[in-house]
Amino acid sequence: MRKSRSSNQGFSLIEMLVGLLITSFGLLGLVALQARAMQLSVGSEDAQRATLLASEMAAIMFNSNTVDVSPAVVKAWAARVADTSAKGVPNGIGTVTATDATKARITVTWSFSQSGRSAGDTHQYLTDVVIPR
Repeated sequence: MRKSRSSNQGFSLIEMLVGLLITSFGLLGLVALQARAMQLSVGSEDAQRATLLASEMAAIMFNSNTVDVSPAVVKAWAARVADTSAKGVPNGIGTVTATDATKARITVTWSFSQSGRSAGDTHQYLTDVVIPR
């Protein structure tokens, strides 16, 4: 007596390749998702540093009880904004503009120099300081 062979004895090579293709697309999607998450994490870190730098200048103004901070202090602060090794932001520019005797605007602008980001990817953080009289 002979046993008949069943056609469902296992996966064929084609089915294995299709399964491998689907798995590969899934893994590529996860890698792309991880890369995007890293970019957003770096962007968030830069925004937090810009906020801290602007708050530092605002604290200097509040401690001196005036928005007229000496140009040397503003220059040193702007140098820290531009220095990424000293917790600055990439391509950072810090400016302080006094609008009148009690009001000033602090601006921190930065842009990314990493590959994969467009050259026009510029961000800006603004804060206004009012010293009560």
